[in-house]
Amino acid sequence: MDKEKQILHHIKMNPFISQQDLAAKVGLSRPAVANYIASLTRRGEIKGRGYIIREESSIVCIGGANTDRKARTNQKVKLYSSNPVEITEACGGVARNFAENLIRLGVSTSLMTCVGDDKEGNWILKETKGQGVDVSQVWVLPTERTGTFTTLLDIDGESIVSMADMNIYEKLTTSMFEEKWSHIAASQAVYLDTNIPKDCVTYLIQRCKEESIPLYIDPVSPAKARKLPFRLDGVELLLANREEAELLAEIKIDSIDDCKTASEKLRQRGVQKVIITLGDGGVYYASPEESGHLPAFQTDVVDVTGAGEAFSSCAVYGIMNEESLFHACQLGLAGAALTLQTEKSISSLLNPDKIHEILMSQ
Repeated sequence: MDKEKQILHHIKMNPFISQQDLAAKVGLSRPAVANYIASLTRRGEIKGRGYIIREESSIVCIGGANTDRKARTNQKVKLYSSNPVEITEACGGVARNFAENLIRLGVSTSLMTCVGDDKEGNWILKETKGQGVDVSQVWVLPTERTGTFTTLLDIDGESIVSMADMNIYEKLTTSMFEEKWSHIAASQAVYLDTNIPKDCVTYLIQRCKEESIPLYIDPVSPAKARKLPFRLDGVELLLANREEAELLAEIKIDSIDDCKTASEKLRQRGVQKVIITLGDGGVYYASPEESGHLPAFQTDVVDVTGAGEAFSSCAVYGIMNEESLFHACQLGLAGAALTLQTEKSISSLLNPDKIHEILMSQ
């Protein structure tokens, strides 16, 4: 990362950082830092006191935002019977969690999703906005119920069954996205999960390709991965787990060689970069310039919920900062390791310094 990008990165993390502290962090003299800041201000990257970063540098996150409910039992689950559980509730949804993670990494983000005009929807908007995510582009649909995802966890933390009520997303149409296109086009990149309808997925892929907007896609699940069109030209990055990659590449993945074959098949469909996550087996990555396998980082696992979005957001953070795909995956593995250590879907400790610290300790 060059000095200018490092300076912008530290200013995003702390808009009131002194030039002396900036100089120490990036290894320059204070006058040299002052020159960089003057240049950034002239170009409009920084606007005004407190180093206000221009909002156009944001990424628009399109997809799911719902309430996540975990019912955790302290004994073996008995099917077809009443089970005593402790229920916890949190804001969830792939795109929403991704957006909050990126905010914690210092990237300005906006969320484009839909919620009902109900208690859950209002709560999601309030909590997400409170984290710093721009929610001004969220549709509030008065006659619909906000999406919910409920999972039953056994005594060992394993999911026994999950139930998703995501019918609200079927109300989204291509014309609704067309109306908001100016907001999408003003962003640096777009992140898309496949909770939205198939025709909307196809529309967004096509428009981003036509207008050369970097597009990162998370297929969410094997069932929802079917919404992706065969041609994926213009997609800069596809982030798939093993099952999603198997479905999209139409092969069984039992080895790293299988990952390589699957990635080649996906790249033949037009994708520039492919990352296949393998749980505790690490990740496989492939692009025109590089490919390889990285093992997962060793960590104490408390709860696996949210680790996927943590990996995706940290990897995309690396890509947006022009890191190699190899290093972006390392950042992703560090973010996933951090999130696995907490019961929460999003670690309150997530920030660039922390993931680099985990990276250095491996």
